[in-house]
Amino acid sequence: MIIVSDTTPLRYLIEIEEVHILQKLFGRVIIPEKVSEELQRPKTPKKVKDLIQSHPVWLEVRKADISLFTTIKKIDQGEHEAFALALELKADAVLLDDKAAATEAARHNILVIPTFTILERASADNLIDLPGTVDAMRQTSFRLPAEEEIAAMLERDARRKTQRWEQGPQ
Repeated sequence: MIIVSDTTPLRYLIEIEEVHILQKLFGRVIIPEKVSEELQRPKTPKKVKDLIQSHPVWLEVRKADISLFTTIKKIDQGEHEAFALALELKADAVLLDDKAAATEAARHNILVIPTFTILERASADNLIDLPGTVDAMRQTSFRLPAEEEIAAMLERDARRKTQRWEQGPQ
């Protein structure tokens, strides 16, 4: 599976100390050079900068050919490079939260996976405690989905846990 990431999912998963789920879910994640730069800006939390500078084996930085992706709407450079890299590598998906950028991705048939979808999948795979992780996200500057979406996600999670419990050990 080829996964490319924009800045936001990585930044906040590192900040809440749940970035390990990316390796467990996807194996390897590729980021363009611009995303790597964005994750090392002066105002970026130290733990985010430290992880990026440590070059974890599951995280690969690549140069993107931005000529491969043309936009109608203005999106930031990190997103532009992420989409160009996704097209170049024929990626399965891009990890991204910006809605305007997601619209641009859809024009090019690029599948977008938002951070909260990643969290729900990680919980379904028993990698995280979803209610606790949502609480951790609430403590950050992340732009949360609508409360109704979060409530529905937590309800689905609770149902999965109940079904697992009722089924007993496998």
